[in-house]
Amino acid sequence: MLKTAAYAAQDARSPLAPFSIERREPGPDDVLIDILYCGVCHSDIHQARDEWGGSRFPMVPGHEIVGRVAQVGANVLGFQLGDAVGVGCFVDSCRECPQCHAGEEQYCDQGMTGTYNSRERGTGIATQGGYSTRITVDQAYVLRIPAAIPLDRAAPLLCAGITTYSPLKHYGVKAGDEVAVVGLGGLGHMAVKLAVAMGARVTVLSTSESKREAALALGAHAFAATRDESTFKTLTRSFDFIIDSVSGDHDYNAYLGLLKFDGTMVLLGIPETPSTVAAGALIMQRRKLGGSLIGGIRETQEMLDFCAEHGVASDIELIDIAQINEAYERMIKGDVRYRFVIDIASLNEAA
Repeated sequence: MLKTAAYAAQDARSPLAPFSIERREPGPDDVLIDILYCGVCHSDIHQARDEWGGSRFPMVPGHEIVGRVAQVGANVLGFQLGDAVGVGCFVDSCRECPQCHAGEEQYCDQGMTGTYNSRERGTGIATQGGYSTRITVDQAYVLRIPAAIPLDRAAPLLCAGITTYSPLKHYGVKAGDEVAVVGLGGLGHMAVKLAVAMGARVTVLSTSESKREAALALGAHAFAATRDESTFKTLTRSFDFIIDSVSGDHDYNAYLGLLKFDGTMVLLGIPETPSTVAAGALIMQRRKLGGSLIGGIRETQEMLDFCAEHGVASDIELIDIAQINEAYERMIKGDVRYRFVIDIASLNEAA
C-alpha cells in the first residue's frame, strides 16, 4: 500500500484537516496518478457534512481530479508516464449491465462506484477522493486531458462540464436552437459556454439581476431576471431547451411555460422539497421534463475533446488546501466564480 497525504472530514461536524490514507499499489490494469489539481463540487459539502445521509467517515472528498501518470500496470495500453489524465465522479461499475455496455456507466444497474464515499468492488475498501496527493484507478475509468486545456481549468469539466454537456448532447441541442440556462453557478456557467460552442442562442435566467453582466461576458446572448414576474409572460414559448441547474426550491411549472411546442426541460439540481408538476404544463404543448446525471467515460472523453477544440474551460479560483474550509463556507454563500480548484502542490508542501 502507498501512504498518501490527504485532507479529510472525520465526521459530519468536523472541519476538513490533514489526514493520511493508503492507496493500493497499481495492479496489471491500474494507473497510478500524481494529483495536481482537484475541483471542489457542492456535492463535496453535502457528503462531507452528511446532508444526504449515508456518509462514510473518515472521508476524503473530491471527484474532479487532474494529474499526471506516475506508474502503469502491465496491461495498460492507453496511458504512458507523464500523460495528463483525469478522474471524474466514479472509478468503477459492474461492467455487465446494459448501461455499462452502452458506455453509460453512471446509470449502472448495481450503482457506480463513487470516487469517494463509496466502496471498492470486491474488497469493500472505502474509496477516497482527490483532496490527496495520488490515486490508483483502473485504466477503463481514466480520461485523457487534451493539451489545449489548462490543467487547473480542466478539473471542473470532469463533473460540472460533463453534467451539462451530457443533456445538451442527448437531447440534440444544435446550432440555432433557443436555449435557456436557469442559474449561473458552477453548472450554469459551463452550460452557457457549452451551448454557445454548439451554436445555440443562449439566454440566462437568474433570480439575481446582478448576474446580467457576468452572463453576457460568458457568451450568453441574453439575460432575464426571474424575480420580475413579467419575465414569464414576456418569454412564454421562447425556448427549444431549458437546462435547469438550480438546487433551491422553485416552480417547475413556470419554467415549463417558457418552452416552445415539443420543447424539453432537463433538471440537474435536486431541491430539498419535491416540486409539483401540473400535467397541463406538459400536455398542452407536448413538452418534456427530464433529468440527467453526469456522463459515462466515453461521453466524458468526447466532452473533453470538444472543449479542447472550441476553447472551453471552467472559470476557476485556485486555492491552497488549507483554504478548503473557508471555500466551503463561501460556496454556500455563492461567493465563487465559478469553481474552486485546489492546487494539490500545497498539500505536498504541507506534507
